[in-house]
Amino acid sequence: MLSKAIETAVKMETDAMRFYHEAAEKTKHPFAKRMFQGFVRDEDRHLKMLKEILSGMDLKIVSLHPKAEIRTVFSELKEQMMERVSASTDEIEAVQVALDFETKGFEFYKKAAADAADERERALFSALANEEQEHYSILQNTYSFLKDTGDWFMWQEQGILEG
Repeated sequence: MLSKAIETAVKMETDAMRFYHEAAEKTKHPFAKRMFQGFVRDEDRHLKMLKEILSGMDLKIVSLHPKAEIRTVFSELKEQMMERVSASTDEIEAVQVALDFETKGFEFYKKAAADAADERERALFSALANEEQEHYSILQNTYSFLKDTGDWFMWQEQGILEG
């Protein structure tokens, strides 16, 4: 029998999708908007996998790496971002809320994987924990960018101050 954790995970993913969709709609910063839109797609994929397990389908776990897509988005939007280097407080707050979402999601999926009696659930929860951890890393990097773009670029480009 499948665990209550699957039902809880469906609710979490639905809530996260709703939050990321709203954040993408509200943000004006092009990088943050594309990042949130990417998270909506990721959470939708997570939700579909969870529902497949709930319905008893033989699930093939598809684990993607959101960081690769973000690098592409960053490359495409670098010029636009530099035109608008400061983010509004709302965008920064949205990223902070998202960081909390992803932390709780990671902790939930890590525990659910450890507690799962069913191998399919264990594999799915482990994959979801890994993706939530990647989302957290992306969000942490985005938070640094939005808070202090100049400093972020220095560290990303590994710039050295010469004097």
